[in-house]
Amino acid sequence: MQASQIDLLPFCADHLDGALALSQQAGWPHRREDWAFVLSVSKGFVAVENGKVVATAMATLYGETCATINMVIVDAAIRGRGLGRKIMDLALDAAKGRECRLVATQDGLPLYEKLGFVAKGEIVQHQGVVASSVTAPASVAWAGPDVTDAVIALDSQPFGADRSALFAQLFARGRFAVLRDGGQVSGFICLRGFGRGEVAGPLVAGSLADAKALLSFVFAECSGRFLRVDTLAATGLAPWLTEHGLAHVGGGLPMRRALPGMAEAQPAPVSTFALTSQALG
Repeated sequence: MQASQIDLLPFCADHLDGALALSQQAGWPHRREDWAFVLSVSKGFVAVENGKVVATAMATLYGETCATINMVIVDAAIRGRGLGRKIMDLALDAAKGRECRLVATQDGLPLYEKLGFVAKGEIVQHQGVVASSVTAPASVAWAGPDVTDAVIALDSQPFGADRSALFAQLFARGRFAVLRDGGQVSGFICLRGFGRGEVAGPLVAGSLADAKALLSFVFAECSGRFLRVDTLAATGLAPWLTEHGLAHVGGGLPMRRALPGMAEAQPAPVSTFALTSQALG
């Protein structure tokens, strides 16, 4: 029996429903709005067979130096035909000349290793209904667009790239709370709708205590609501999240493909304690 033709195309709004069906098949919590958000800041690609979206991949470009490769899914019914490699190559070509980052599952790990990605660390996903017993610290407050430049500058220190385009979308779709030191923004957290409820991140702070203060402020706001936080195991935040009712429900392996001759990043005075999402870093 002759195999049907699979077309590789740029991802456009017409493909969102098909992409949503793929992610539901894979057990992802993403809504159509969540797909649209990632697409708004990314270059995306789809594989289409007989009018049906059967694979997706996106490259989110940050400045001229960095990109995340994300939303990589292949329909379970046609795996093993090399389609994952083909659509990954399109995303990598879109990110050419940049360091590339992604979060891998165990299933995707062999392909990513073949493509030159190296795993470093672990991302842990925590989620659940926020308890009603958390008090908002007085040191944290909601902030408006006037903190945009300060937040972007703070984020770029641990992330290592300019994410202005992403933050423009985050300010449009979510709310930011900030911690100040002597009037200067020293930490921040974003809260926005995602999946089954809301997600807290990115969260950037100078210490674990400051990160807990920012999250406590969000917990007080989200009492009784479903919240997700994706953090790096190395931050030490995960046990505290579990203590506050957000169960560890999975995660992934952060991987990077560095450019030849690329220097190791120097330690920053602040750290990323929670990701925007596993897709966007």
